[in-house]
Amino acid sequence: MSRRFWVIGGEYQSIKFDQMIGGTEKLYGPFVERNDAERTWRSVSERHRSECCMRFSIVEERALAAVS
Repeated sequence: MSRRFWVIGGEYQSIKFDQMIGGTEKLYGPFVERNDAERTWRSVSERHRSECCMRFSIVEERALAAVS
């Protein structure tokens, strides 16, 4: 089973972070190593530090191994 990591996020309507504003979505990746995703997450989060409704997360995608 292989894994890939993505950094996803954008601007939300409020600090409840329950509804993203359309058109602000951002996606970075895929990353094979979690460390690479973490570096990107830190960089992107730092760039948007002063924007209280911006949030980014690291998500892991697991691909199932092919059955022969």
